[in-house]
Amino acid sequence: MSIEPIGLLTFVVGLICLYLGHRATAVAVVLATLLGSAAAVLIGTANITPANFLLLFLAAKTFTGRVESDRAIAAAGFPEPGFWLMCLLIYGLLTAFLVPRLLEGVTPIIALGISGYGDVGAVTVPLNPTSGNLTQSIYLAGDFACFTMIVAIASTQAGFATIANAVLAYAAGNALFAFLDIGTYATGTKWLLEFIRNAQYVIHDEDQVAGMRRIVGSFTEASAFAGSTLGALGFTGTLWLCGRRPALTGTLAIISLVLVVLSTSSTGLAGAPAILLILYATAVTRHGIDFRKPVGSTVVMCAPLLIVALILAIQLDDDASKPIRDYFDILIFNKAGTDSGIERGAWNTYALRNFFDSYGLGVGLGTVRASSFPIALLSNVGIPGTVFYVLFAATAFVLRRGTPGTYPADVRLAARNSCLGLIAAGTISGVTVGQDLLFYVLAGLACADPDRNALALGRAAGAPT
Repeated sequence: MSIEPIGLLTFVVGLICLYLGHRATAVAVVLATLLGSAAAVLIGTANITPANFLLLFLAAKTFTGRVESDRAIAAAGFPEPGFWLMCLLIYGLLTAFLVPRLLEGVTPIIALGISGYGDVGAVTVPLNPTSGNLTQSIYLAGDFACFTMIVAIASTQAGFATIANAVLAYAAGNALFAFLDIGTYATGTKWLLEFIRNAQYVIHDEDQVAGMRRIVGSFTEASAFAGSTLGALGFTGTLWLCGRRPALTGTLAIISLVLVVLSTSSTGLAGAPAILLILYATAVTRHGIDFRKPVGSTVVMCAPLLIVALILAIQLDDDASKPIRDYFDILIFNKAGTDSGIERGAWNTYALRNFFDSYGLGVGLGTVRASSFPIALLSNVGIPGTVFYVLFAATAFVLRRGTPGTYPADVRLAARNSCLGLIAAGTISGVTVGQDLLFYVLAGLACADPDRNALALGRAAGAPT
């Protein structure tokens, strides 16, 4: 085990946050999720990211406070969303350590991590335990802890506003790192970002597509950056439609959309229509045609016209639109025929075979890799784990909380839309069952209801309601 320089910095930040309080520590965790290519601690081949490292400090602050610890525990109670996420975690842990041993050799797998046959990459080996069983179990446990702690902290009005502002800062930081990535590459100063690119992953910061350099920002590859940016687009775009700090949220939404398009990521380009459709549906259901709400009404009326105009422009001017068509052909329409597309298709083929060969139970959390989040769920944790995740998502994102039109309701809507965008991105290219901590920060924000807790405190104190 070794602590990296950025790990020492993270440790210092964690100590400062312990002094400042749980809200400051939560902000540090949210911002640290930007550092997707950084490792605070290296344990063998495993990378402990700064965000996961800071979770330890957040847990120390949350579970040493009686009120916060009670709320975190309550967030995992039946029938709250955290209960179903806890069921997924428990089932995942059981499968990770039992199934690869009980069903050893019954099906060929493309191992996630190092197996008993060594680090064989994309070569199939018989089912057996892998290093991914341990690392993915740790990551999923961290995701669960993050979710419950964010719900606890955001259950007060001050905590809720703090987390919401931290996500906005995340969106701004994501754009900033993208510009730094572009600038340092153009000026030959990439070494300036090496201190946040120390994880034991392959960092794809030199790749190009159609003559364009792929944007990776502070992540390991363009698809990870694009997925993160889709989440930022969903959050800021929804708040802009709701009229919340429109100058800031509108600017961040536009920048995020442009970065997704320029990222040269198939995940970003295929996921962008999904998140834009979610935003349009939000504008229609929330505003309709109401001239007292000019932002939402303008989107409802003009978005279809703009799409039609773009399609006509592409169809009428072949010469001008050819670079655009070629760009989309390379990244989306012809993707399946590329080496990367063929490899990822093979991952999904074997993952589905693993699902059926394991009788629907899954071959164990962290055992195999896939190229689609739903397939990763089915192959690793089977039907039971997939059902638990669906129940978590349904209770977290479908149930309405609080009074519509209020600030908390608008932020919860933005967090929900952002999570749906991240799920869409994961459906296109998700490799594992675990999702980024940002997803569970947003999910916790979508489930928190500070108004309900404020009302309960008022009643307990005998205040008029």
